[in-house]
Amino acid sequence: MIVALIVATVLLLDQIIKIYVKTSFEPLETRGLLGEWLVMEYIENPGMAFGTTFGSQMWHKLALSIFRIIAITAITYYWIKQVKKGARLEFLIAIGLVLAGAAGNLIDSMFYDFAFEYDPCIWYNRLEGSGVMTDCGLGGMRETRHTGFLLGNVVDMFKFQAEWPSWVPWLGGKEVFPAIWNLADASITLGIIMVFLRQRTYFPKNNPQKNSIPTPEA
Repeated sequence: MIVALIVATVLLLDQIIKIYVKTSFEPLETRGLLGEWLVMEYIENPGMAFGTTFGSQMWHKLALSIFRIIAITAITYYWIKQVKKGARLEFLIAIGLVLAGAAGNLIDSMFYDFAFEYDPCIWYNRLEGSGVMTDCGLGGMRETRHTGFLLGNVVDMFKFQAEWPSWVPWLGGKEVFPAIWNLADASITLGIIMVFLRQRTYFPKNNPQKNSIPTPEA
């Protein structure tokens, strides 16, 4: 019940934030969140977490969405098995965070093209190589992304605005983390980090008992 509540809370907050951004922000509009180092900047991406892309063809996007569905199903099955085994609550929470994040981004792909008005001429809906040609008026004919069930963009909004100090070799003056992300991405990342850092606790190794050598009787 605790894990279910956490998953439901992450999903609800993720969707509330995304809907708020889509209905209140203009594309690329930026608003301060925590001082100058964390802001909200509205973009959408057709690919994976943190704005990474996955190709321009329809089957690329479908494959990504289907992979998410398979992953969510597998994670849920694994989580249920761990519950039956009596796994630590902390480990179940880590799995739940990954599950919630994957489901949050899948919801965007499944329903946002139907729930919100689609403008093919906005820059984040342009996709070279898609083969879908759209007349964007003075902008001319543009290739835009495919739309429909499992083909929608994922909404991203959080961005760190911090740079490495100039004295840091190779990284000086560059952004610490240039990607724009959402709560679902953060949930997946946190769950994975928990498993990575606490794997010895979650997966304890049973040391085999050493066979004692009997001593001969006098």
